[in-house]
This record gives sequence, C-alpha cells and structure tokens, in this order.
Amino acid sequence: MKKQAVSLFISGARIIDPGQGIDQVGNLAINEGKILWIGSTVTLGDRPEDSEAKVKNLDASGLVLCPGFIDLHCHLREPGFEDKETIATGTKAAAIGGFAAVCCLANTEPPLDTPGAVGWVKQKASREGTAAVFPIGCITKCRKGEELADMAGLAEAGVVAFSDDGDPVASSQLMRRAMEHSRDLGLPIIDHCEDKALSGNGIMNEGQTSARLGLKGIPAAAEEAMVARDLILAKLTGARLHIAHVSTTRSVELIRRAKEEGVSVTAEVTPHHLTLDEEKIVGASSTKSFNTNAKVNPPLRTGKDVQALIKGLKDGVIDAIATDHAPHTLADKDCGLGPAAFGISGFETAFGCLMSLVHEGEIRLGQLISKLTCEPAKVIGKTDELGTLKIGAPANITIFDPDREWVVDSRDFASKGRNTPYDGCKFKGKVVATVADGRMVYIDDSLVIARSKVTKQSHV
Repeated sequence: MKKQAVSLFISGARIIDPGQGIDQVGNLAINEGKILWIGSTVTLGDRPEDSEAKVKNLDASGLVLCPGFIDLHCHLREPGFEDKETIATGTKAAAIGGFAAVCCLANTEPPLDTPGAVGWVKQKASREGTAAVFPIGCITKCRKGEELADMAGLAEAGVVAFSDDGDPVASSQLMRRAMEHSRDLGLPIIDHCEDKALSGNGIMNEGQTSARLGLKGIPAAAEEAMVARDLILAKLTGARLHIAHVSTTRSVELIRRAKEEGVSVTAEVTPHHLTLDEEKIVGASSTKSFNTNAKVNPPLRTGKDVQALIKGLKDGVIDAIATDHAPHTLADKDCGLGPAAFGISGFETAFGCLMSLVHEGEIRLGQLISKLTCEPAKVIGKTDELGTLKIGAPANITIFDPDREWVVDSRDFASKGRNTPYDGCKFKGKVVATVADGRMVYIDDSLVIARSKVTKQSHV
C-alpha cells in the first residue's frame, strides 16, 4: 500500500482505544502518516510555523473514533479467482467496512505455499490495495495435507501465520510437525477445524431444522473433534494455535478449558455466527425455497450456539471477530442449495450487524472495538503498528456513527461478491471514514474535510 504524508486534525469525536484504556471526547492529529497527538486539546507541534499551519480539519462531533479495524480472516481470491474478487476490489470493500488491515488466506491458485507467491501478493497489494494486506501462508504444499510447505521461507517472505483454511490438516502427525515449526518461527497456526469424514457432503447444521427440511447436516462434532485434537497438540508442542470461525457451544468450552490449562490458544468468531442461526437457510416464502447466501462453512448453528458464542466473546474465551469474507459470483450461489458454494461476502456488513449486539445490550461498545482492533493485533504480533492510537504509531483509524440507520443493498457493494444473507436488512451503526497508514482511504459523503488553521494550544 502506497504511503502518503497527511496532515489531518479530527475534532470532537468520542475516542475509544481499549488497548490504552481511553474513552473520552477529544481531538486527534495526524502528520506524516503517524498519530501526533490525542486528547482534549492539541497543538500542531512545538515549532512556531507548525502552530499556524493549514491542515485538513474533520469535525467528528457525535461520532466515535477508534483504532482501525483488523480482519484476521478473509479471502481476497487473487490470484486465480479474479471473477470472485481481486485485491483491489476486496481491500476497497474492506475500507468501506472500517478495516484498515486484512489478513488474506492462502487458498488461491496458485496457493500461497512459496515465498514467490507471497511476494507477488504483497507487491500487488502495495500497488493496488486500499487497506493493508498481510498474507497468511500455507501449512502444506498446495494445501493437500501431505507434505509441509517451506514454512521458514514463507516466514522470511513476510507471512503473519500459517493456515490451509478451507481444508483441515487431517494427519495428526503432520499437524504436530507444523506446530513445532511454527513455534520455532514464532508465528501462529490458524486452524480450520473440520473432520471431513464427519461433515461429508453436508449442507447445513445437523439437527432438528435439517431433519425437518430433509437436508444433509453437518454435525457440531465435525468441528469439535478437530478443535479437541489440535488443542491437545498445541499443549504437547507449546505452539501458538488460533482457532478460526468457532461456531459451536462445545468448541467454546473446549477452548475455555484449554486456556485455563495454560495452552497458548486464541480464537475468532464471525459476525454471521454471532447474529444468525440455522433458520436463516430457509427462504422467506416457504421451506421449499432456500437462501443459498446463508450457506457457509462452518454452517450457521442453533440459537443456543449463538448465545454461547456471544458469552464466549464477553468472557474473553473468544479473542477476536473476523469476517471470513468469502465472495462468490452470482453463478456460484444461484444454482440451488446443494451445489451452491459455501461463503458469505462480509466486509461491508460486518460492523452494521455487530452493532445490533451493542444496541440490544448483548455486548458493550468497548468490547466490540477491542475484538476488532487491539486483540486481533496481538494474535498476529502487530501491536506496535495496528490496533492502537499510541502517539507515534501509524495512523490506522476507523470513524463510525453508532446511531446511523441504513439498509443493506448488495448492489452497492464495492466487493465483487454480492452473496450476503443480510440483503435488505436495516442496521443501526455505520462506518463513515477509514484511515489506513495515514491515508484517508474511505470517507462517507456526509462528512466534509475543510482546510483551516489550528491555533497554538497547550499539550494534553
């Protein structure tokens, strides 16, 4: 992502930075791509000429300003599946959703299993990306689960983690070796927990609803069996394990117990698993009409599972919220429930649907921001540059209106993927501006940036 020096003064916002314990109304100043000051009063600098400089001024009264959101889990599809998404379209959609940085998974074509493939993505993102892109490298060559990839070479190329997401590593011995290598390299394994012998050709969550609809189900045990195995391996090896897209009550409890035992494990949950249940697969008109845009892996589970996930998020068992943004073409989804692809396009709806949890009193606003900012930064070891508003840190900022109501219209998405089960939903809470590495990469039409002088004031 190209860097550009920006002088920007943002005034009157409610500033929330959970990592620093900040929650106050105040101002923030950016210069040369970094955060220069934060507080109730600021100055442009100690130099006399700075105090009279003309800067870009953004009145953020009534809005919330926080560190830029970080998405630990997304599929940008490029290279190989540019009909679904590109780095350019995906990162533009991410910025609209408030994400200043995203971690892209390795299930591309070719997969990100060599330093050269990782380098290509980084160069492409530098030229065309709107949000920052951090690649995740493969665990195994070609993601086949047969032989370890060159994990040391991938680490040298700049990956932030290893994952075969989309597929599990079925061999326990191979996963043990992968964890040992990742431990030595100081990077986490991001784990797609699925026993495919159990999930088979399932379409939705296995239970009363699947039985009623006559649909092949995916049992909760398909996830939980692999979660249990890999928690045991993480304890054995001392590796850092990150459980992706947790979806069941039992998975939450397994992770809770592992943390109590000192296992180095973190976990994430998606916005759709926090806000939708298995009934969403049923179309609006009758049980004979199915919503293919609600077909996702792992599947939407029961209302009881949703509540367990929310509780796990509040309790700190689940560390982060990640979109698992999985864009698809219309043809991928408009083909009947059985053959339809798994996945939801999530960048542009994530914050809106998550704010419903805040407005309904399920979680506090500070908790939500923490799960989108400082805690994801910890998972990938980027706390100096992401998830913080510390003075001197790169300016990665999200500004949102917590009370703005809007209706999802997938036709307006920047993402190529229009596959969302939230189409037509009315949300309360909207991102209105995103700053990535000092650049204003998204700003809502309702905001105005004016040039003005900031007179000399006392430091906070």
